[in-house]
Amino acid sequence: MIGLASTLRVFLRYVHREGLIQRDISKLVEVPQHYRLADIPRSIGWDSVRKMLDQVDRRTVVGRRDYAMLLLMITYGLRAREVATLTLDDLDWKRDRLHVRERKAEHSTTYPLAAIIGEAIVDYLKNGRPEVASRLLFWRHLAPQSALTQSAVSATASKYLHRAGIAVSRPGSHTLRHACVQRLVDTGFSLKTIGDYVGHRSASSTMIYAKVQVDGLREVALGDGEDL
Repeated sequence: MIGLASTLRVFLRYVHREGLIQRDISKLVEVPQHYRLADIPRSIGWDSVRKMLDQVDRRTVVGRRDYAMLLLMITYGLRAREVATLTLDDLDWKRDRLHVRERKAEHSTTYPLAAIIGEAIVDYLKNGRPEVASRLLFWRHLAPQSALTQSAVSATASKYLHRAGIAVSRPGSHTLRHACVQRLVDTGFSLKTIGDYVGHRSASSTMIYAKVQVDGLREVALGDGEDL
């Protein structure tokens, strides 16, 4: 709507300048206001997350790979690009750590390697990952043999969301990232802690999630104000 209103304004100024209309009425066209942080993230609830994971056939090579990738996005809020660039060297099995080096703002994050994710990755390494010289972690199953791209990782998330019948605008890896962040918000972690956890470059990227804490905001509205 904003683009349409702006285009109409330009057109009306043009026809006035050409003498086709006597009065410049372009200013009468109101451009809709778009407020900062107005868009609610395309998140899903934890029940939907479980439903999506249930769609993965972990008996297959592709299923083992996809299950590991989905868990990384859901648990750590990793972006598709960050999943695609993970390498075998990012897995510190001795200390149970996962290193994510390819983050925005040129920084890295180290996470505790959750047991369920470690087990899923080991299952994929033993029974799914092709024998290749490259250290990149996730690979195509079918020829041509190549590492998964950012778009392929996001498409994987979209595929299982569709299979689970979960309706969301523009489903993909960011849907799972937003689900991770929203779960942390609902658990009560500070926005600064959450932003550091998922690698947000600015606080405003995390602040938007505070708007969808409906239950918490309702308690404040109904309270007696003693805690304010």
